Amino acid sequence: MMWLFAILSVLLLGGVAVVAAGMGTPLAEEYDDRPDAAVPADRPIGPEDLRRVRFSVALRGYRMSEVDALLARLADEQAARAEARGATGEE
Repeated sequence: MMWLFAILSVLLLGGVAVVAAGMGTPLAEEYDDRPDAAVPADRPIGPEDLRRVRFSVALRGYRMSEVDALLARLADEQAARAEARGATGEE
């Protein structure tokens, strides 16, 4: 009886090894479940787009406060440039 369990265990481990090596049926197709950054693709990115964007949280990723601070600074600089262009009449 013990030999039967030993043989079944070896067969089971062999089957797992074959599937893990990719020789069995393939796994389901992988898909990305993270949200997009939600920036417009059909027009230039504006200051309000930078203020609204949020990134997904990842293990060992960037500090959210640093990313938010940089996005806020970029949005302010972009708004100031747009305002300066509007005041001088440049396009």
